[in-house]
Amino acid sequence: MKLLKSTLIVTLLISLFACKNQKETKTFAENFLTVDTLNVTAPFGNYNIQTPDFKNAPQFLITDFGAEQADQDKTSKAIATAIDSAHARNGGTVVIPKGEWLTSKIHFKSHVNLHLEEGATLLFSENPKDYLPAVLSTWEGMECYNYSPLIYAYDCENVAITGKGKLKAKMDTWKVWFARPSGHMQNLKQLYEMASKDVPVEERQMVNDSANFRPQFIQFNRCKKVLLEGISIENSPFWVIHPYLSSDVVIRNVNVYAHGHNNDGVDPEMSQNVLIEDCVFDQGDDAIAVKAGRNQDAWRLNTPVKNVVVRNCLVKNGHQLLAIGSELSGGVENIYMENCEVEPNAKLNHLLFIKTNERRGGYVKNIYMENIKAGRIDMGVLGIETDVLYQWRDLVPTYERRLTQIEQIHMKNIKAKNVDFVSRILGEAELPVRDIQLTTIQVDSIRDTETIHQNVENFKRTE
Repeated sequence: MKLLKSTLIVTLLISLFACKNQKETKTFAENFLTVDTLNVTAPFGNYNIQTPDFKNAPQFLITDFGAEQADQDKTSKAIATAIDSAHARNGGTVVIPKGEWLTSKIHFKSHVNLHLEEGATLLFSENPKDYLPAVLSTWEGMECYNYSPLIYAYDCENVAITGKGKLKAKMDTWKVWFARPSGHMQNLKQLYEMASKDVPVEERQMVNDSANFRPQFIQFNRCKKVLLEGISIENSPFWVIHPYLSSDVVIRNVNVYAHGHNNDGVDPEMSQNVLIEDCVFDQGDDAIAVKAGRNQDAWRLNTPVKNVVVRNCLVKNGHQLLAIGSELSGGVENIYMENCEVEPNAKLNHLLFIKTNERRGGYVKNIYMENIKAGRIDMGVLGIETDVLYQWRDLVPTYERRLTQIEQIHMKNIKAKNVDFVSRILGEAELPVRDIQLTTIQVDSIRDTETIHQNVENFKRTE
């Protein structure tokens, strides 16, 4: 009996000691990392976004871990070790000091802020081997294993990239891959077939001698509480900023210059509670491209992109100011763009362009755009097309036909100089586009026809 009592006492003391240590560890973490809550207002309703605040977090200078400006290998290892150290402290800032630092891929861990001081540049390798082994990523809405994005965060929480420095990609190899040679198209077809037939993602290995699937610059994959603030980004192999299946994302005061193929500025895909504000975009593709996955993959994941606000941004060039699709199979709802400006001499096709096709399914609803200024536009203010297939039309068949319901589109207080049309809406007879409201749309001159409409219900334009 005495032995039993002694054992119980020892067990109790161990438990109390463990609990005490656990409590101290929690307090230790809270002292370093706090979470801010931001309320975002929009016509579809308000929502909250939580973002990490690292102002009290310890700093980990990469030179303390062996980084050298002219040595890519040492700098890459130093950044990785500094990230490990910050993560181990449950909250830390990895500091990139002034100067140009050669690096390969950067993989985040939770509770880490990558901070670039003013005058600092992280220059990313153009060697595809530096982005191996392959990671779970995507290609145009289809999940696969591909080269790692240059900056990659998977299943992380409380991550940030901040500061007044620059992220820059060397483009020697990626420029060659822009051409999409025949091997690329065959691999693209193979991935489409696998996704259409629900082949497990682990079997979709797309790194080989001919696929040439370019990686995204920054991908937050299945992350929570993400902040990008203050940085500049120059060049990109593919999409520039890609929040994928992520929530609570703030992109603020970011300056993007990327004129390569598929160089969208920001692609929020199947992500929710997103704020993009006070940014500058100079793009070779869409400035903001809202996406929700492609076909069977998105139907499987069943996650809409929802609650996205874009405000106070400047666009210097781009295909569209705001694009929705064509990867939208998971559904798109509650998107609001306000107080944005397109430079007078910018290259731009539309202010708002919604695109889909008979394979996508999904839906688009509650889209708001107001207080927008632009100069000459190559096409028009609003474009909606339901038969956009690009190279896919003849490359692969339609395995399952699902049309996209597009409704509740609102544009207000829009000013543009010279356009082909105000609105061009090409809906499907089986499922017309409906409930379109244009209010106070001012254009100085129209080169072609004011409205070009097919299969549209309840279209209203008022002053």
